[in-house]
Amino acid sequence: MKITKVEVRAVAPPVDRFTWSDDLPDQYSTNTLVRIYTDAGVEGIAGVWNATSYDFERYTAESIRHLAPILVGKDPLLRENIWHEIRPRVFPLPPQSLAAIDIALWDLAGKTANLPLYKLLGGARDKIPAYASTPLFDDVDAYLQNAEEFIAQGFKAIKFHTWCIPQNDLELARAVRAKYPGDEVAFMLDAENNYDRDGALRVAQELEAMGFTWFEAPLHDADLDGYRELTARVSIPILPSGNWFQDLASFSHAIHTQAWGRARTDAAMMGGITQTAKAIALTQAAGMKCEIMSWGYSLVSAANLHLMLAHDNCSYYEQSVPCPPYEYGMKDVIRAQSDGYAYAPQGPGLGLEVDWETMEEATILQFAVE
Repeated sequence: MKITKVEVRAVAPPVDRFTWSDDLPDQYSTNTLVRIYTDAGVEGIAGVWNATSYDFERYTAESIRHLAPILVGKDPLLRENIWHEIRPRVFPLPPQSLAAIDIALWDLAGKTANLPLYKLLGGARDKIPAYASTPLFDDVDAYLQNAEEFIAQGFKAIKFHTWCIPQNDLELARAVRAKYPGDEVAFMLDAENNYDRDGALRVAQELEAMGFTWFEAPLHDADLDGYRELTARVSIPILPSGNWFQDLASFSHAIHTQAWGRARTDAAMMGGITQTAKAIALTQAAGMKCEIMSWGYSLVSAANLHLMLAHDNCSYYEQSVPCPPYEYGMKDVIRAQSDGYAYAPQGPGLGLEVDWETMEEATILQFAVE
């Protein structure tokens, strides 16, 4: 089997936009799709997302323009070989460009084997608890109202993207804990790399006292000294955002220097399923949990869900809420069920079908290499 054509498109869905921090405007979320064709009639698809201010982005797709010619004529099942050939060697490339190719190759492999990816990857389980991952809401009352709705839908865990201002975020956390004092629902807080060290410690100590499940991205990911100090001073698990660890060497270094209470990464930021599976293996060897991101559009969320289900050291599936904006252009979607779990897609590969006509309507850049 040989690759005959690679098709790439950047899609700008006409959906509601959100933000995750008080100092960011509502974000434009681009969905970059890759479709790999073969002479055997089997094709692989993938999507990766990116959030940018002021306009949709095209650089992920444009980066793939310089990688796609390498693929034509290759055996698509030799994923390690292909990843080695497309790896950046002179200047960095967006990790999503590598990831889109790699995920599409895995989707193709699953379809060739007639297996969903989580089974092809090892298959530790077929469901995982889900948490509702919020955007920034206007005020505390809006968070409480939405939390009530999420819980009524079956969620047993909620992660709050907040103003990323310590005093405001603590006001929210206190109100949430006052309304839900028990342990029936798990709560997490994500500060989007925005605190200084003093603010991070103050918030971490109070979240710990309130029994929050984890505290995410209090500092910029590059501040490993700050993360080590914070992790050593509190018992609540401290997580990075994961967005700035895009290679196994830096990820491994952070693990082995005990910077985090739990690791965090995802298939888009680590360059695909191939590398992310290795990252998860590193955390397992270190006796750590690895909380995989799955924010974004359905295809990249599916890739991350399959990775979680293939391993047993990931606690939750991250469900982007509200759901409909992230489901644009899909015939199949992933949603947590009323029991609070996200279930494995059962079709081969990623297990989701794309509505290509709908994607075409929102395409802002498209090309093919053959």
